[in-house]
Amino acid sequence: MSSFERLSAYRPYGLAALRIIVALLFIEHGTMKLFAFPAEQMPGSLPPLMLFAALLELVGGILILIGLLTRPVAFLLAGEMAVAYFMAHAPKSFYPALNQGDAAILFCFVFLYLVFSGPGAFAVDSRKSA
Repeated sequence: MSSFERLSAYRPYGLAALRIIVALLFIEHGTMKLFAFPAEQMPGSLPPLMLFAALLELVGGILILIGLLTRPVAFLLAGEMAVAYFMAHAPKSFYPALNQGDAAILFCFVFLYLVFSGPGAFAVDSRKSA
């Protein structure tokens, strides 16, 4: 067995690290919209669609962070990111690096990965019932 094959034993922990870091970054987008923390993302009051997106980012991010309802929440958040990309970023330019949509694309596909992979280690979803 090669040293790389031995790393497979740590797959659930690597997946948990990905899930947790992505959730923390995603929560930050929600707090920027809702609480202007750590910086204000949009001055003034949020339009209804942006308020809905901010709530999804905050609440959905927290659920992903703790690994609760990971697959359905990740599916919902992947959809949110696809809609965000095509509504807010794609009209600016075809190229994600120019339209500032690369984060939305990455979030979308990481969330899609979580739909199929599950939450990994350290998740409420992974606890076995007695």
